[in-house]
Amino acid sequence: MSLTDERARLLAERLVRAERTRAPIPPLTSEHPDLTPEDAYRIQQHIVAIRTADGERIAGYKVGLTSRAMQEMLGVGQPDYGPIFSSWLLEDGAVLATQELIAPRVEAEIAFVLERPLRGPGVTSLDVLRATAGVTAAIEVIDSRIEDWKIRLPDTIADLASTARVVVAGRLVPTSGLDLRLTGMVLERNGEVVSTGAGAAALGNPAHAVAWAANTLGALGVTLEAGHVVMPGALHAAVPVAPGDVVRATFDHLGPVTVRFR
Repeated sequence: MSLTDERARLLAERLVRAERTRAPIPPLTSEHPDLTPEDAYRIQQHIVAIRTADGERIAGYKVGLTSRAMQEMLGVGQPDYGPIFSSWLLEDGAVLATQELIAPRVEAEIAFVLERPLRGPGVTSLDVLRATAGVTAAIEVIDSRIEDWKIRLPDTIADLASTARVVVAGRLVPTSGLDLRLTGMVLERNGEVVSTGAGAAALGNPAHAVAWAANTLGALGVTLEAGHVVMPGALHAAVPVAPGDVVRATFDHLGPVTVRFR
C-alpha cells in the first residue's frame, strides 16, 4: 500500500468536497502515480464512512467496467465496484438537474433486486438468480469528480466507481425464463438512437457480474443484502448528456425506463 490511512482519509474528504461543491479535482493518480486499486478502495471506504455518518444509507452496489466498451474507454482490464446510496435511487421518469452534477453520462443496465442475501466466497451465477426477486430496466447516471474524466482505474475506484444516480423502472420481472445474455437494449437520446447492446456485454452475463460483486465484497466482510439493488454494468459505452436531454432505454422483456435532464 502506498498511502497512509490518514492520507487516504484526506483524499476521501477532497472527493466528497468536490461532489458537494461541483468543483472537480485533478486526478489522484497525477499526485500519487503509484496509487493502487487497494489504496483506492481504502479511499472509497473513507467516503462511505463520511456519508453514512451524515445519515446516508447503502441501498445496493454497482459493478463497473464490465463491458469491453467501457474497459477500452478507460484503458483497464478489470471490473470495479462501489456503493449505491439510497439518496441516489430515482424512479422512472425522474427529472435530474444537471447543475447537481459535474460532467454526467448515462449507461443502460439490467438492475437486479435481491430477495435474499448474497455473500461470497463461492457465489455462482445460479446462486444469484435464486436470490433475485427480479430484474428491472435501469439507467445509471455516472459522473466524475475528477477533472475532464481524466481517470485511471484507481481514480474511478476512489471516486465511488464514478456513480451519481440510478434510475430504475417500476416493473420487476422474474428471471425464470429469461436469458439475460440475450436481453437486448436500445438507448435513445431525444428520440434518436445513440447506442444498442445486450446483456452479454456485462462479463458475458449480468448474473456473472453480480456473482463477482458478491464474492469480491464477501472477501471484505460485506454482504449484498435482501432488498439491495445491484447494477451489473453497462451494456454500451457511456453517453454524455446535457440540459434538455431526455434519455430512454428500452429492453426486451423488461420494457422502458426514462430520465430527463434540466
